[in-house]
Amino acid sequence: MKKLVVLALLALVIAAYVLFDLGDVLTLAGLKQAVAQWEAFYAENPLAVLAGFFALYVAVTAASIPGAGLMTLAAGALFGLVTGTILVSFASTLGATLAFLSSRYLLRDWVEARFGARLKAINEGLARDGAFYLFTLRMIPYVPFFAVNLMMGLTRIRTLTFAWVSQVGMLLGTIVYVNAGTQLARIEDLGDLLSPLLLASFLLLAFVPWIAKGLIGIIQRRRVYAGFTRPRSFDRNLVVIGAGSAGLVAAYIAATVKASVTLVEARDMGGDCLNTGCVPSKTLIKSAKVAATMRHAERYGLAAHQPEVSFRAVMARVREAIRTIEPHDSVERFTGVGVDVVKGHARIVDPWTVEIAREDGGTQRLTTRSIVIATGAEPVVPPIPGIADSGYLTSETMWEAFAQMDRVPERVVILGGGPIGCELSQALARLGAQVTQVEKDARLLTREDEEVSALARAVLEDEGVSVLTGHEAVRVEDGALVAARAGAEVHLPFDTLILAVGRRARLSGFGLEDIGVHTANTVVTDDFLATRYPNIFAAGDVAGPYQFTHTASHQAWYASVNALFGQFRKFKADYRVIPAVTFMDPEVARVGLNEREAAAQGIAVEVTRYELDDLDRAIAESETSGFVKVLTPAGGKDKVLGVTIVGAHAGELIAEYVLAMKHGIGLNKILGTIHAYPTLAEANKYAAGQWKLAHKPEGVLKWVERYHAWRRG
Repeated sequence: MKKLVVLALLALVIAAYVLFDLGDVLTLAGLKQAVAQWEAFYAENPLAVLAGFFALYVAVTAASIPGAGLMTLAAGALFGLVTGTILVSFASTLGATLAFLSSRYLLRDWVEARFGARLKAINEGLARDGAFYLFTLRMIPYVPFFAVNLMMGLTRIRTLTFAWVSQVGMLLGTIVYVNAGTQLARIEDLGDLLSPLLLASFLLLAFVPWIAKGLIGIIQRRRVYAGFTRPRSFDRNLVVIGAGSAGLVAAYIAATVKASVTLVEARDMGGDCLNTGCVPSKTLIKSAKVAATMRHAERYGLAAHQPEVSFRAVMARVREAIRTIEPHDSVERFTGVGVDVVKGHARIVDPWTVEIAREDGGTQRLTTRSIVIATGAEPVVPPIPGIADSGYLTSETMWEAFAQMDRVPERVVILGGGPIGCELSQALARLGAQVTQVEKDARLLTREDEEVSALARAVLEDEGVSVLTGHEAVRVEDGALVAARAGAEVHLPFDTLILAVGRRARLSGFGLEDIGVHTANTVVTDDFLATRYPNIFAAGDVAGPYQFTHTASHQAWYASVNALFGQFRKFKADYRVIPAVTFMDPEVARVGLNEREAAAQGIAVEVTRYELDDLDRAIAESETSGFVKVLTPAGGKDKVLGVTIVGAHAGELIAEYVLAMKHGIGLNKILGTIHAYPTLAEANKYAAGQWKLAHKPEGVLKWVERYHAWRRG
């Protein structure tokens, strides 16, 4: 009803515009005639004319009716420069704000429902620099006045900000127009008013905010660096701290573009991914899958066989996989491409100096133009009473402990229901351990849709894992983890306790706190991955917001390129399309939105599903558990907003949708792409086919049916 009232008021203003022939008045000739008629009346009734003109100006601008510029000329002709400027300045701001509010009230919810993902980035930008950009638009006469009002109403910029910036930003243009109106009788054409020189002047003025922003940036940088002495020359163009995924990529890029770069690593080259994360865990998962396949060989027409698991041999295979991949990340390889690799612990002394406590016992100081912090993350150890003396393992320490074991631990308790916890629970259960998994939340894999969480739980329980959700660990005592739910405690004896409750950025010991680099769980960076010091960057797990190897490598490109070439152009880190995979069996892969996130963000979506039990290759391989779920905008567009795939090799299948989302490829084009038969990748095509089937043109097909009937006679 309120929206109907607003629409009715706008309709009333427009109707009055038509009824009173204001379109004829709001021309240059009509304006001159009207001014001549009203001059005498204004002399006798100044307040009434001022109030009426003010109200009419507000109504015209609020309804976005053409003519505000001509009315500004009229204000100059009737009221003079000072009075006319004051009158128009406030009337135009009030009218613009009403138009802004009308657009916001009538259209914003609808626009956000359809284009919420796109508007999110715009609103985030306006939250930071909204006043700056609005002021720039108000200074450029080429940008239609009414368009700025209506478009800004669709964003989340504050009404007060819109009003005061509009008031200030339009003032200069208002003065020019009102002043021209004082000479209205001499104006024969609007082209006389807006000369090329005047328009060019306005355009140049639009650069004033950008120049001011640059000067402010220079002042801010000087303040940031106050108290530090910048070297006159530098030993290096770039020093990278940490040789994990982010650090290796950053150093490699620097060497490729012939920069002088030093890479410092205190522990093992390759970081967590190679040594304690991705590589060893996926190797272990594969061995566990083979054991499960042997145990269930009847699914393939073979005799089932209980595997004899030599845990020491399994771990030897894990170490062999690491050794095989090690040369890719080795000191020798990176030295060979031009990187100065130093084994030791780095500490930032000042924004341009890094001190290295070398592994050989020496100390080295390097001055550098830029620094990339890529120190990674480490497992979180929750403050549970008794945990310190429990002999717990983490994703970092368990590999060395496992390497000393002849057999799988008999009783394993895993604390944590995220991807790491679920992967380890399944793998160790398949290798023969009695696994209990404890998660304080109500479900596993809480970032996924509920059906994915339910499927993961069912799979784990089918493997023999005891899954306790909604249980919080309260203490460790007498070789058991005590977990509580709704006040009731359960004692879980263990031979091995594994903590998998998350990872946190490595922030201490690198001098960040000494020079005032801001941290808040991660190193705080801007959109370009720079810290408060424009020459110090962060990438990977230490920077967040994602803790994926592929994201670390992705960020490293932005950090290194901005560090080396930011004086020419800087690139904002792009997080629009980030895939994630949980390597359970079946795998869980996702990119973009899922249903849970879409609902939380108020984005209306259409969900298309394709079940893998209908796929020929999946049937042939007895891998029919899972589905492909694609989210597209409500309303029938084929744009891919997000995909969740559960199934064998889901991590491989998701790549096609990652490419599609990155480059704006819709489901129609995926459907029109030839996929080899029989492959699991056909599931992506069939999912697109399901979407197409739901959008077939029924009306057209009825006429086609009649055509074919006519052709048959």
